[in-house]
Amino acid sequence: MRRRTFLKLAAGAGSGLVAFPAVVGAQAAWPSKPVKIIVPFGAGGGTDNLARFWAEKLSQAFGQPFVVENRGGASGMIGTEAAAKSAPDGYTLLLSSNSSTVNLPLLRKVSYEPASLLPVVRVGDAVTGFCVHPSTGLKSVKDLVDFARANPGKLTGCSAGLATSSHMRMEMLAYRTGVSFLHVPYRGGADALNDLLAGTVNFMNDPSCNPSIKAGKLDLLCVNHSTRSPEFPDVLTLTEAGYPNSDVPLWFCIWAPAGMPRPIADALHAKVTEISKAPDVPAGLLLSGNLPVTSTQAELVAFRDAEWKSTSDLIREAKIKLE
Repeated sequence: MRRRTFLKLAAGAGSGLVAFPAVVGAQAAWPSKPVKIIVPFGAGGGTDNLARFWAEKLSQAFGQPFVVENRGGASGMIGTEAAAKSAPDGYTLLLSSNSSTVNLPLLRKVSYEPASLLPVVRVGDAVTGFCVHPSTGLKSVKDLVDFARANPGKLTGCSAGLATSSHMRMEMLAYRTGVSFLHVPYRGGADALNDLLAGTVNFMNDPSCNPSIKAGKLDLLCVNHSTRSPEFPDVLTLTEAGYPNSDVPLWFCIWAPAGMPRPIADALHAKVTEISKAPDVPAGLLLSGNLPVTSTQAELVAFRDAEWKSTSDLIREAKIKLE
């Protein structure tokens, strides 16, 4: 979908949340039964780990089960479509990054309208970076780039799937440095990580790698974030390593089908914001490679729109295409 079409749809939808003043009393009971959180990738990956953290927190906060349902496939399209086409009653939500909600619709025809899914609340910003299997002998981003330049197409970078942020980050570094990598997409971060640990592929940039980095099984070359990671304070950011403006942000939201009643969205946004301020949350989020982030709903929608534009510009300028 073109950017103009997306913005037209988004403007037509407005906030996408329905006030339903006549049924506010009924909505006050939400949730009165289990809530399903669709994760559009397989179990064990970065998105799944983050979703399970929030499912536990929300179950405790609301007194009803928030149940994670993994519906992977097609680079996140299958699960995202299921959420987009579900009833907007607050009992089916999507927890996903910008991979299936922004990147994918810009790169291929998808089976859902991007504007039919609306961001309710941000639940984490990923703090991860390019990591390599120790057998490569690479110790810095410069080593990675220099090797790729001297050996075009010989370095294999794996990702959680086509159009995922781990894929886009690889494309961005290649674009900024003029090198080429051999991209190997998988059905999710966990599958890609298994092959990276086995040395079948050379490098990756995904939150699912963080535990293996901490365990000394992978070497972290940089951090793709504006600040250094609390987990890896001695590792340079991509900018500090000499590659400014080479990042593609990886951020996560809880999304809802357009038309979900505003009282439900307000309750969910308020509760996640409250939980994010608890002293134990930063450490819990770091287990999935994320830092807490808060914003108003209006700021979130504006952020999503800005990300749509910047990603669209990158795809056009770098001539990124799906294999």
